[in-house]
Amino acid sequence: MYRTNTCGELRLTNLDKKTTLAGWVQKARKFGGMIFVDLRDRYGITQLVFNQETNAALCEQAAKLGREWLIQVHGIVAERSNKNPNLPTGDIEIIVSELQILNPAETPPFTIEDESDGGDDLRMKYRYLDLRRNPVRANLELRHAMAFATRSYLNEQKFMEIETPVLVSSTPEGARDFVVPSRLHEGQFYALPQSPQLFKQLLMVSGFDRYFQIVKCFRDEDLRADRQPEFTQIDCEMSFVEQEDILNIFEGLTKYLFKTIKGIDIPDLPRMSYADAMRLYGSDKPDTRFGMQFVEIKDLTEGKGFGVFDSAEYVAAISAEGCAGYTRKQLDELTEFVKRQQIGAKGLIYVRYEADGSIKSSVDKFYTPEELKTWLDRANAQPGDLLLILCGETEKTQKQLCELRLEIGSRLGLRDKNQFNCLWVVDFPLLEFDEELNRYFAKHHPFTSPKIEDSPLLDTNPGAVRANAYDMVINGVEVGGGSIRIFNSELQQKMFTTLGFTKEQAQAQFGFLMNAFKYGAPPHGGIAFGLDRLVSIFAGLDSIRDCIAFPKNNAGRDVMIDAPSAIAPEQLKELHLKLE
Repeated sequence: MYRTNTCGELRLTNLDKKTTLAGWVQKARKFGGMIFVDLRDRYGITQLVFNQETNAALCEQAAKLGREWLIQVHGIVAERSNKNPNLPTGDIEIIVSELQILNPAETPPFTIEDESDGGDDLRMKYRYLDLRRNPVRANLELRHAMAFATRSYLNEQKFMEIETPVLVSSTPEGARDFVVPSRLHEGQFYALPQSPQLFKQLLMVSGFDRYFQIVKCFRDEDLRADRQPEFTQIDCEMSFVEQEDILNIFEGLTKYLFKTIKGIDIPDLPRMSYADAMRLYGSDKPDTRFGMQFVEIKDLTEGKGFGVFDSAEYVAAISAEGCAGYTRKQLDELTEFVKRQQIGAKGLIYVRYEADGSIKSSVDKFYTPEELKTWLDRANAQPGDLLLILCGETEKTQKQLCELRLEIGSRLGLRDKNQFNCLWVVDFPLLEFDEELNRYFAKHHPFTSPKIEDSPLLDTNPGAVRANAYDMVINGVEVGGGSIRIFNSELQQKMFTTLGFTKEQAQAQFGFLMNAFKYGAPPHGGIAFGLDRLVSIFAGLDSIRDCIAFPKNNAGRDVMIDAPSAIAPEQLKELHLKLE
């Protein structure tokens, strides 16, 4: 046996036990005639002791050990004289009687410590070494626990796990596909699935009324901290359900995960309409850990000669509690923040409500203190608070004010990663209009059902139709989303027509689904959670990359295996491809 125990297992109850351990050398220290070695495996660290007086040859062998050498030792469990309270095994040590070097190692390019001296790029290049570090390993252990708990919960709810194809056909709607050339069918391509959407709907037609899958999905998108070219979904679908049934089942899953994984009882999730989310927070994924809701003041600002406000479609404010004392430098920083290209505001107006009740603002020459006080009152501002105001086109300004609100929340320490505020956002628009292309696109996807009461508007006012769709939001992050699906061929055809598909185009791309609907398709709906995002929130991470074993970098590259990479001319020829 390579080992009888792991490096995180032995305790004082095991004193005088003979043991065999195997693992990697974390560090070695020499004190007089003694050598102490910290031996590490996935389960923990155990201290080994080599004594010059009792076994000089063994001690000489131990003196050669370097960091990350892989070794096996035999010895006896003894009580440590200088205990380490920071280690679960810190009360014991192993008096080594035999040492075998299983594999020597080169000195690693960075330290395998909780706080490593390696930068992101270096650690990604040697990801197999980075995975030895405790924080990274802990993230993957958390991911495993959450996936295992998810399967357990869904199994109890009578969901069946079914695998769907990875090589599918490309669809022009939504994000860009990753395409795979076919060797056997010249000039034709598979696509990697952005989601198993069509197949899970077909499974409902097939009578599997509760399906789930923890599945890889692929989208050729520009990357951000919460996006990767390949990601993992907890993908689910149910038959004979309405929206409330799905919200209840998956609110239950969320509560189960928080209780099982973190020992937290979360309250029932509140519901917020998309319209209210945009009105109060400027986002369809509002962070409700703190207040600072938007207050519209357009009606209070007009007719006073301040052209910026008079010409604006929308004027709104947020009240930053206790920030009236912000310095000119701090206010300038906030102004520059909202003027950044990514945000795009032209400027920032402020009103200080001083602790003594006096009022000062950047627009004093246009508005009296009494007029400014009406703004403060509407925002429920108190002495000591700071009112921050943006204006412009409604939708753009809401998004800009949202970014400002989040920045202020971060500066004030209001976005605590150990606090979890969950909610459902419902009643999304079914469609969004693209001015350049002069056509509607599906807000979610073309198979989302409209609200029954809004269906007649598809003929007269498509932009006003609400979707029977819902997102789960935790701490300002969309972690899951879904909808009740269209299951009627006529309504599905009307949806395709509204989206600009001809009958021939709809039949060519989705004919198999529409045909399936003719054979007794049940009412159905579903949801998909981003497993990577869920794990990153539970772990308090800023990026999903840190909870994926082998992630891509911000350029979409795997620097460890150097992918993507060129392929041989012979392969290109087999695939009937030519590079210009």
